[in-house]
Amino acid sequence: MNPDTPIYAARRARAAAQLGEGGIAIVPTAPVQMRNRDADFPYRHDSYFYYLTGFTEPHAWLVLTADGRSTLFCQPKDLEREIWDGIRLGPEAAPAALGVDEAFSVDELDQRLPQLLENRATVWYPFATHAGLEGRIDGWLGKVRARVRFGALAPEAQRDLCAVLDEMRLVKDAHELGLMRRAALISAGAHVRAMQRSARMLRAGQEVCEYHLEAELLHEFRQHGAQFPAYGSIVAAGANACVLHYRADRAPVRAGELVLIDAACELDGYASDITRTFPADGKFTGPQRVLYELVLASQQAAVDATRPGARFTDPHEATVKVLTQGMLDLGLIDKDQHGTLDDAIARRAYFAHYMHRTSHWLGMDVHDCGSYVEPSEVGQVSERRDPLSGELIKDRPARILRPGMVLTIEPGLYVRPSEKVPREFWNIGIRIEDDAVVTDGGCELITRGVPVDPGAIEALMGD
Repeated sequence: MNPDTPIYAARRARAAAQLGEGGIAIVPTAPVQMRNRDADFPYRHDSYFYYLTGFTEPHAWLVLTADGRSTLFCQPKDLEREIWDGIRLGPEAAPAALGVDEAFSVDELDQRLPQLLENRATVWYPFATHAGLEGRIDGWLGKVRARVRFGALAPEAQRDLCAVLDEMRLVKDAHELGLMRRAALISAGAHVRAMQRSARMLRAGQEVCEYHLEAELLHEFRQHGAQFPAYGSIVAAGANACVLHYRADRAPVRAGELVLIDAACELDGYASDITRTFPADGKFTGPQRVLYELVLASQQAAVDATRPGARFTDPHEATVKVLTQGMLDLGLIDKDQHGTLDDAIARRAYFAHYMHRTSHWLGMDVHDCGSYVEPSEVGQVSERRDPLSGELIKDRPARILRPGMVLTIEPGLYVRPSEKVPREFWNIGIRIEDDAVVTDGGCELITRGVPVDPGAIEALMGD
């Protein structure tokens, strides 16, 4: 038995206890995705399924009942396929290895699911996460209803299992936080490696492209055992940094320009998420440093606002206040047009140069699950008009932060060429992102293995 098996068993027990009398939950893992022709994308399990099982093979399903009983459907042992695709655990070994009560071949799924659904009150499954799942469940329920003349009862209600699992996953346990700290450490090392290579190659007079720096990231991820990048790596040199979801490509990395890298690894099913912006040759210019220090100050304001009892939106509001004042002071926002700080914030004047939120949940998924609305206050609704789009927005009280929640803190500033802003700031894009664990007294930044202070960055790249 895997030493982590009791962790997954405890999660299944917690989930089962919330299904209600006569409840049954069905959780499939992710399908295999074909890349092209006979080549598949590298397989990645479904996060909900993995959270409850710790099982990474494809073609698997978990069935959980309110009394806590768990049934796994998985690929049967098959010597010929295992020669090609790798060793399978198989249903015979699954109960001992994974701690489930029983296991069957996935080939028996359609036969056994109607039997398991019979005489249940409510069927739970993740809504809108697996294409075709609803139809398949309808088919199984149809077989149950075909037996009503023999006394069978079909579930009368269907409920979204995400509502249960999202709340469980939102607060991380010690096991999860240990993995996330390790992933953050690996990712920080990858950023350090990319920074140093950029400066080293430019000092040597070598041609540097964005893909050279991406190669350093990927090497460091795998060198330390991470299975995947947590998301598509962004390596954006010069003006490319003003494109929020730019991908590492062939653009040259030039001395005198900034490089924005947003990249991190996934380790054992858990993501990290880091962004750093640094001078390609290791030395900030005056305008670059001015904008960088503004973004860094806004991030510190957000960090200070991240603590138990605060709202999820508090870090964003703290960031916006600092950034907007800085933009007014530097001429990125016209004081004559937008007035005071409060007026500029109310009009969202900052949006031209800061158009994304400051935070998102982080966990198994880089944009992790969990409501951003406080559940106990979901009925409190106010309406407002967005000053830029005119869209009617319904505001509800933001989530109250609790110890064990993990969120990113990632303010940015992006200045495209415009006659409305000083020319010395054109084509500068800056983002600074760290991963924060909410603690009893504030928050812990687990990604500071790579520096954010401009002087420390210059010292690191000067080595």
